[in-house]
Amino acid sequence: MFPGLTFAYWLTVHGLVTLVAVLLYAITAHVLQQRRHPTAAIAWVLFILLMPYAALPAFLIFGSRKQARPRNRPLLAPPATDAEGPWAIQTALALGQPAPAPYDDLHIHGNGRAALDALWQTIDGAQHTIDLCTFIIGRDAIGYALVDRLVAKARSGVQVRLMLDGLGSLMSRRPSLKPLRAAGVRLTLFVPPLHSPLKGRTNLRDHRKLLVADAGRETERLWCGGRNLAAEYFEGKAGAPPWRDLSFDLRGAFVRQASALFEHDWRFANGARRLIEIEGPPLEHAGPASAQMIASGPDQADDTVYSMLVTGAYRARRRIALVTPYFVPDSTLLTALCLAARRGVQVDLLLPARSNHRMSDVARRRAVRALAAAGAQVWVVPHMIHAKLAVIDETLALAGSANLDSRSLFLNYELMVAFHEREAVLRFASWFEHERVGAERLMPARAGLLADIGEGLVLWLGFQL
Repeated sequence: MFPGLTFAYWLTVHGLVTLVAVLLYAITAHVLQQRRHPTAAIAWVLFILLMPYAALPAFLIFGSRKQARPRNRPLLAPPATDAEGPWAIQTALALGQPAPAPYDDLHIHGNGRAALDALWQTIDGAQHTIDLCTFIIGRDAIGYALVDRLVAKARSGVQVRLMLDGLGSLMSRRPSLKPLRAAGVRLTLFVPPLHSPLKGRTNLRDHRKLLVADAGRETERLWCGGRNLAAEYFEGKAGAPPWRDLSFDLRGAFVRQASALFEHDWRFANGARRLIEIEGPPLEHAGPASAQMIASGPDQADDTVYSMLVTGAYRARRRIALVTPYFVPDSTLLTALCLAARRGVQVDLLLPARSNHRMSDVARRRAVRALAAAGAQVWVVPHMIHAKLAVIDETLALAGSANLDSRSLFLNYELMVAFHEREAVLRFASWFEHERVGAERLMPARAGLLADIGEGLVLWLGFQL
């Protein structure tokens, strides 16, 4: 009847929705004390201003990247106070990570066959408990064999718990979990897509991969790394070679720290309000062969793996060796790596020539060009490599589940293990050199205008939210 009033009404409603969305964004950022990448912050604000009706529910589902933390909650470990101690240990302590814990009998798996043998031996050797956390279980020979072994262990009296990421388990076809439940295996999905908001945001995935057997007992052992539990990570699929990846197993007191992390995640996934703190032994009792757990994700106040990498790039004196399937660093990490190369540090980056994620390959081009222009050596291999490794001089090796992209460094729950002992660091460096055999040095050409615009759009839309 009154077009002017109708227009004014809907304009007012639109303005109120936009205002509520902007206020929600600001309040959430303040209450959760979240630091967000500037590009991501701009993207969210523009999304809210231009499309508030879509942006508001999207932000409620995907917007937060950190869990709320009580202001009086203590760090997992006291801040470092020994400025003269090893920089990597002190940095991790300052980031709230537990002190290094001793380990022994470290095996770095040279190939998928060795990794699979170690996985089966860890499961078959368990006498009391098995705790397994993974992102994907394949609906293939590996997945079925895993289910059969866990069922057999549960029926023999071993307490078995399996934690699967709620989204990762849907992204690939998995074997039926009914035999596990029937055998008494305790199973939980970490933040399934349809869940209570109290369990966390759908966008925050558990990418940690670890198997803990008999923690706290003489037979304790940890199997850990970057491998999902599917055929391509071990034996390969029909007509395709296995992906190259990195995993390892060890025993000792460090296994108990990994067990505590699993318990922490298990309680959160099952809605427990009170989570456990993870502690390490006093530094003077850590022993010469010690490892340090570097957990990263929404449950950590800081971006721990990211901070370790940036610090390592600035502290490196001779060599930085990096392996990752997806290389999409933010500007701060990229600048740190470029400056290291420019001041004479040998920086080597190993990538697959073509990964299993085409968008990631497009998004990495700018960073690869910048790194190569700074004097770093970028190497590509013709096969898929899924390993995640950073070696800094002879002082630090970081191995685990975190990729060098924004999702792993700022969103996912990830686990890297820091090895500080020179002998262990050199063993991981040797693994890197073995993987580099047959690699081709990449000399990226300058991008044309259209290619540069396309890369920018992929970076902005796909990797910052």
